[in-house]
Amino acid sequence: MSSFAIGVDLGGTNLRIAAVSEDGRVLEKMATGTEVARGRDSVLDEMCGAISRLTAEVGSGKRLVGIGIGVPGIIDLETGMLYESPNLPGWHDYPVRDEIERRLTTRVVLENDANCAALGEAWMGAARGFPDMCMITLGTGVGGGIVLGGRIWHGMTGMAGELGHITVVPDGVPCGCGNRGCIEQYASASAVERMAREVLGEARGKTGKAQRTARAVFEQAQHGDKQAQGIFDTVGRMLGVLIGDLVNALNLPMYVIGGGVAGAWEAFSPAMFEEVKKRSFVYAATAPEGGKTRRRTEIRRAELGSDAGLIGAARLPMLPAEYEQHMQGR
Repeated sequence: MSSFAIGVDLGGTNLRIAAVSEDGRVLEKMATGTEVARGRDSVLDEMCGAISRLTAEVGSGKRLVGIGIGVPGIIDLETGMLYESPNLPGWHDYPVRDEIERRLTTRVVLENDANCAALGEAWMGAARGFPDMCMITLGTGVGGGIVLGGRIWHGMTGMAGELGHITVVPDGVPCGCGNRGCIEQYASASAVERMAREVLGEARGKTGKAQRTARAVFEQAQHGDKQAQGIFDTVGRMLGVLIGDLVNALNLPMYVIGGGVAGAWEAFSPAMFEEVKKRSFVYAATAPEGGKTRRRTEIRRAELGSDAGLIGAARLPMLPAEYEQHMQGR
């Protein structure tokens, strides 16, 4: 009998659910809004109902191995407790895993959403075939995940992969985390918008705020606007500093860049690659040279888009049970 798993991407605005086969094929998926104002019990009831319907729809003749759920926030891996999530107000210190297992009587694995995206790209995306990789997600903020041996690396307290708050400019722009000069302040969508306000000024934004969104700035850069291109050169250079440090520290074979801002790859990647070469002697040492064949560090754009988190979440319950028990203390 073939098997499948359910992957859930639980966000503050949208709830997305997918049934994924054991070989990584998305069998069916659905999406709905997350009405957090109605309270967490209402959201969980709606989510569990949708999971039950999807399971019934695709599960004929197949075995459900479990449910993986990606959540934005700080999670206690041992207890399945969501400590804090800025996108899910009122969910702090809430036993999400146990509540869902109680409703569905099915094994549930809870994980940070950025880690799920990294696992998805490692399993079926840009890093397929690379058991060791690092992913950087460029969205409203900057997140990340590290996969070693095909499994998420959590670190001592489950907080490994907080790449968005690595310093790239000492004494740089203040960050909401309390630090200054975090990569999140230079390579996220909100950072692009801030730089657009600073560089392009209000005179360029007279037609409305849309003129200063990350997408609008990218479109301006595509049309040859030097100031807009300069913003993405900054994005690329700062990413180059970050990736150069990661290459030197981890020496992984694959680094993947995803998230909405990755759609501007053509605008920022030339500066990024140039900066990585300057900053990382490890990267330079693995670059192709003449006719020699050698192992090299790969830096690629993500392939799965918004499905990365869904596919990665579905992968979680497919991993060996002893690994899950070790990581979550169950």
